[in-house]
Amino acid sequence: MVQLLFAAALALLAPAQTPAGAERRCGWLANPTPANYWLTDRDGEWTIMVQGGYQAEGWDEMPDMTTRGWVRTNGYYGYGCACMTVSTDRASMRVTRIYAATPVPLRQCRNDRTLRRPS
Repeated sequence: MVQLLFAAALALLAPAQTPAGAERRCGWLANPTPANYWLTDRDGEWTIMVQGGYQAEGWDEMPDMTTRGWVRTNGYYGYGCACMTVSTDRASMRVTRIYAATPVPLRQCRNDRTLRRPS
């Protein structure tokens, strides 16, 4: 019984596992205005959040993405380069769940010829 309780306690303390089917996507992360986010990678533009509408699960746990190479285009808002571990709905081109997100240097996106430059 003690071993079972110990195993249950360890499971609660362990970091959450990324489920099968989650993808690592890297590209331009745009946040041009409040509560509007898109990730543009080699496969296209993925909607993360639209003000007053759609919101991917986990967006509120996303770290501050302006810490590395954020380009301001509208006050605090703008774009940067990011890698994200996400689940997606390819039919709607939506990110359905964010598991992890990391800002990366702008040069990573600038040097990727498969990415369309942000406007």
